[in-house]
Amino acid sequence: MRFSLLDRSRTRTGSAEGAALGHTVERAVGAERLGYERFWVAEHHGVPGVASGAPAVLLAAVGAATSTIRIGSGGVMLPNHQPFVVAEQFRMLAGLHPGRVDLGVGRSVGFTAPVRRALRRGAEEPDTFAEDVAELRALLEGTGEVTVRPDGVGPVPVSVLATGRGLEVAARLGLPVVVGGPVLTEPDAGERLAAYRRGFVPHRGSTPHLTVSLDVLVADTDAEARDLALPEVWAMVRSRRTGVFGPLERVADIRAQDWDAQDTRRVERGLDAVVAGTAATVRRRLDELVERTGADELLVSGSTHDRDALAASDAEVAALLG
Repeated sequence: MRFSLLDRSRTRTGSAEGAALGHTVERAVGAERLGYERFWVAEHHGVPGVASGAPAVLLAAVGAATSTIRIGSGGVMLPNHQPFVVAEQFRMLAGLHPGRVDLGVGRSVGFTAPVRRALRRGAEEPDTFAEDVAELRALLEGTGEVTVRPDGVGPVPVSVLATGRGLEVAARLGLPVVVGGPVLTEPDAGERLAAYRRGFVPHRGSTPHLTVSLDVLVADTDAEARDLALPEVWAMVRSRRTGVFGPLERVADIRAQDWDAQDTRRVERGLDAVVAGTAATVRRRLDELVERTGADELLVSGSTHDRDALAASDAEVAALLG
């Protein structure tokens, strides 16, 4: 079982937004020391709670601060970019950090209408995701219409972040798939994952590879771990009222705010969805997840306001899975 780490460059109250990028680089250095397989970063646009809108730029800094861990994107949102430009960015990264670069691609666009307009995404844009992924892979493999520079830097593996038709696209193109969130909890999740493996069409000898992405936090007690998960869950709960996904707040500050019954229900549901607890609790839940999904790799995410507690959690997870 491979285990990797995804960091979303979450902003925090009390810190400048730009500091979140330095925090991501620091977390990557820790992940390499702890033995994680990969370290991935995200792409979000115009979100107050997330500082990372350009994965390739952030990965250049992560790669420069590390030396062995694989680095990649979870993911580049392909509808926002031309495949050729993405291929150039990740070929450059592969030239700077040979043998270490992965490219995860997704199909999400901006969450709000102003962001979509800024990205030049219209409401009726055709769905060309499968074609764009195939074109991107061809460019990276050197079989596209144009040679992407720098040439001869080695392969850049491509994975598909699966939402909607993503599982079917990944199977048809013979690509690894990353699955998380609602896809895992849908009633037909088991059948959809099995269909990915059954329908997989090998490409240059590829085989099915399922990475499961989920929020994981470990602490000395289950209650303490749920407290670690609270800032992320609270940001999501508040966003449903305000329309703004904000920075991570301190647990004490969150507890001091007025919660109505709906807030309380939503917080409890959100905390239940996080794999949070003692090492024993988390190990049991992860074992159940792997058995249910047949995962080949776990992409662990999770964030909290307390960075020291987050670093300790990363170390506990690494010890569990290593």
